[in-house]
Amino acid sequence: MRKILIIGSGKSTSYLLKYLLDKSISENLFITVGDLNINQAKTLIGNHEYAKAIKLDVFDDTSRSQAIKDADIIISMLPAHLHIEVAKDCITYKKHMVTASYVSPEMQALHDDAVANNLILMNEIGVDPGIDHMSAMQVLDRIRDKGGKVILFESFTGGLVAPVSDNNLWNYKFTWNPRNVVLAGQGGAAKFLQEGTYKYIPYHRLFRRTEFLEIDNYGRFEVYANRDSLKYQSVYGLDNVKTLYRGTMRRVGFSRAWNIFVTLGMTDDSYTIDDSENMSYRDFTNSFLPYSHSDSVELKLRHQLKIDQDDIVWDKLIELDIFNPNKPVGLKKATPAQILQKILMDSWTLSSNDKDMIVMYHKFGYELNGKKYQIDANMVVIGETQTYTAMAKTVGLPVAMATMAILNNKITTPGVQIPITKEVYQPILKDLKTFGITFQEKEIPYLGYNPLNN
Repeated sequence: MRKILIIGSGKSTSYLLKYLLDKSISENLFITVGDLNINQAKTLIGNHEYAKAIKLDVFDDTSRSQAIKDADIIISMLPAHLHIEVAKDCITYKKHMVTASYVSPEMQALHDDAVANNLILMNEIGVDPGIDHMSAMQVLDRIRDKGGKVILFESFTGGLVAPVSDNNLWNYKFTWNPRNVVLAGQGGAAKFLQEGTYKYIPYHRLFRRTEFLEIDNYGRFEVYANRDSLKYQSVYGLDNVKTLYRGTMRRVGFSRAWNIFVTLGMTDDSYTIDDSENMSYRDFTNSFLPYSHSDSVELKLRHQLKIDQDDIVWDKLIELDIFNPNKPVGLKKATPAQILQKILMDSWTLSSNDKDMIVMYHKFGYELNGKKYQIDANMVVIGETQTYTAMAKTVGLPVAMATMAILNNKITTPGVQIPITKEVYQPILKDLKTFGITFQEKEIPYLGYNPLNN
């Protein structure tokens, strides 16, 4: 039998594992799921005869290397910083590897060794990065194949709550790692290209420089810029493009309210707060405000940030219970970002009946025979249950499909890579359609860039 090792059994593993188990007989597969805590893996596997769960400590060189040695291909669903040791073992034991994470400098450094050993180390094959790459390249290649010149490319993705479960004022709940949401946009100014001009947005202005877009049947969304929109400029073959802008989608109004936390300093992760374990939520909020012997915490915050009492932003803050004197922080030596995350998880954790939603939008502008054209494309995926979420579906299925394509020699080009070639994206996008993951395209008059951001 052909042996697949999945390392990690987190929230994105459900669809990945189901896809492979469904093909275990027809494709002659045996799947091993390795995790330090194997309870989740055992639940997903059930009593399937062609799968097993093992206890695997990725920091234990012996058990990790033995598990990799025994498999034919490795899927790493670990946190991004833990992939590299797995990848090195894959080189040593001549095993292909698939992961949904961004290519790190350490991973890229393995490219020559991977090529020399005829190995594929496929990265960025989830949703974003992943489906965004494949769906964009499919249209970009189509434009170029007919002689068009791409002059504009914008791409936005959001992990959101489905409309049926959208029942808070923020129109948002955590559908993936909450820490990444709290720290989003930090680490340098957002950089992008508009009408041939480089644009920069520092973190403290990021959530006040948004643009808006409409998705048919799902309404209006807002977008804030990703940190470096130009990261894939050459990779996508867009060196001469006039506009290149990538960003994150939220419902309209989220960013203005979120900017309150940024302005106060609650998203800072660079220092710890003294005596944080004995703080209440109210104490935490008050720690960022001036002292007053007479004004309440609420009044100080409204005055400091010029928020009117009838402003919806104020209602959003009240909804999060940040002024509650009876809710303890309970985290020792915590950073502001860690405390804010705990507070938000009280309100933004999906309930057992909630469904999540992935939304992706691309805009392509191009010239052909002296005329300008625009293509808008969008994808919406709604989750089914708390196990089979939209996030798990759009991350896990591309990973599983790439794994099978490599095993079946449909993807053969060796090296450290991302899914931007026809060899990779054509079969996977075709397979994704059978699971309802499709893009709706429409040609509209060329609109160019958003003049609000000029």
